[in-house]
Amino acid sequence: MKRNLLSVASLLFGTLFLFMGNGLQGILLPVRGNLEGYATTTLGLLGTSWAAGFVIGCLVAPKLVRRVGHVRAFSGFIAIIAIIALVSGIIVHPVWWVLLRAVTGFATAGTSMIIESWLNERATNESRGAIFSLYIAITLFGVVAGQMMIPLEDVRTPVLFMTCGIFYCIAMLPTTLSTAASPQPLKAVKLDLPALYRNSPVSCLGILLVGIANGAYGTLGAVFGAGSGLSDTSIAIMMSATIFAGALMQLPAGRLSDRIDRRYVLAAMSAIAAFAGLLLAVLHPSSPVFIIGLVVLYGAVANTLYPIAVAHANDYASAEDFVKVSGGLLLLYGIGTIIGPTIGGPVMSMINPHALFLVTAVAHMLITAYAIIRSRMRAAVPVEDRDAFTTIPTATSQTLTPESMSLANPGSGKTPETGDPALKYS
Repeated sequence: MKRNLLSVASLLFGTLFLFMGNGLQGILLPVRGNLEGYATTTLGLLGTSWAAGFVIGCLVAPKLVRRVGHVRAFSGFIAIIAIIALVSGIIVHPVWWVLLRAVTGFATAGTSMIIESWLNERATNESRGAIFSLYIAITLFGVVAGQMMIPLEDVRTPVLFMTCGIFYCIAMLPTTLSTAASPQPLKAVKLDLPALYRNSPVSCLGILLVGIANGAYGTLGAVFGAGSGLSDTSIAIMMSATIFAGALMQLPAGRLSDRIDRRYVLAAMSAIAAFAGLLLAVLHPSSPVFIIGLVVLYGAVANTLYPIAVAHANDYASAEDFVKVSGGLLLLYGIGTIIGPTIGGPVMSMINPHALFLVTAVAHMLITAYAIIRSRMRAAVPVEDRDAFTTIPTATSQTLTPESMSLANPGSGKTPETGDPALKYS
């Protein structure tokens, strides 16, 4: 175990700085854009374009990596991200930011897939769980550390954009200087919507709606905070606390879903998220403590929905189809994150910043209703036959790729030699 962890230590060190840059840039752009007076619709398009680029990257990046190799592709992708971060601090213009954000999403998908395939190559079935957990912990810490740098410098200056560029360049060094052998070629995941829906209607529709809600909040949460009168420090605390709350709630919610029908847990968690969102949308709280408290409650339950829905889909799928199903659901989630900011921005512009949570509340109420309806139409899988729950913190799941699913699942790298087994529809 120690030898396996040491073999990926330098890669994980670079990953930390990559996600520090991602976390800082992800909150810096909407905060700076809000100060520049950009319309909320425009700020929402920052998230839409990033998510669209990321989804395309998950589909196209494997071909680029196979052509030039992992190390060259990784260096090239990070160089693109660093250049865009620096250019964004020089050219402060909404159209350019939206266009460049799509390229950043594309390149981020490439870097994430390379990191995760590298970790998957080094992991054994015995060490896979530990490596995946450490990887997730590093991504969460990196995002939070990046977000918490917002109060340290005036966002009106290019200093924080330059800081992003420095983080990205540091992230490039470990793999560039490494003498380790490159991992096996990346595999593109095919999205088969009809098959996914037949396998698990609740997971298919639910994850699309979770993507809409999480995409809207992830992109426009900082804009909501600024519109509610929060300081830069309070906004950073709110966004970071949401991530930690979601991470802490994963295991209790997952263990509960292992014992009872997962659809009931999905319905309950979605109902709580909808309730917290409606309170924020209707009451228009002004107290920073009250706002952050409600948002943390929202994040704690909203961020449990994705992994529970994935586990529910895997309950009905063959074990060898875990990566195929989970990868397809991940791309559905990405499609949802494209839709969420696209809807959330105009709604906030037409009503008020608090209306962001009307969008999330509607999505979560639909999940609650559909999960309950489906629980009456299809029997739950017996507890002894269910797939084991795996924690996947969705606060950063836009930067999780189909390669993550291979890393998270023991033995998933072993592909059957006799064709591609069909999903266990029932």
